[in-house]
Amino acid sequence: MKRFWIKRVLGMLAFAALFVTAAGWAVSGLWNWLVPVLFAGPTITFVQALGLLLLTRLLVGFRGGWGGRRFGGGGWGGGHFGHPRHAYWREKLSNRWQDMTAEERQQFKQKMKEQWRGGCGPRGFGRGWEQESRQAEPGNPAGPTTTQL
Repeated sequence: MKRFWIKRVLGMLAFAALFVTAAGWAVSGLWNWLVPVLFAGPTITFVQALGLLLLTRLLVGFRGGWGGRRFGGGGWGGGHFGHPRHAYWREKLSNRWQDMTAEERQQFKQKMKEQWRGGCGPRGFGRGWEQESRQAEPGNPAGPTTTQL
């Protein structure tokens, strides 16, 4: 198992190095092709191109999208309010909440607390399903066990 993670980390580092090399080469090539012709500017080396890449990431930000979330971009649809479809669901649930009585709201809150008390999904993160030991039933077989000789 340890070898798997070592190989995975080394593979990711190799991919990152390959990506940075390709990006530096692309920036250097585009700069040296366009800037001297269009603006009578200097040519740059590969190392200068890497520095230019780092400078742009520092100025623009390291987040994805166009300027990250600061400027209303990036993410899953971006902006402060998320994807446009979220507004539909937010309004629908808000209307449903307003139509509930105080008792129905309390029941709803209690049901949500019970459902999400340990995390996401039926066997999701934080649910502690590893510690659960349920008895085998006809409709609910027991989990995998080890055979002791």
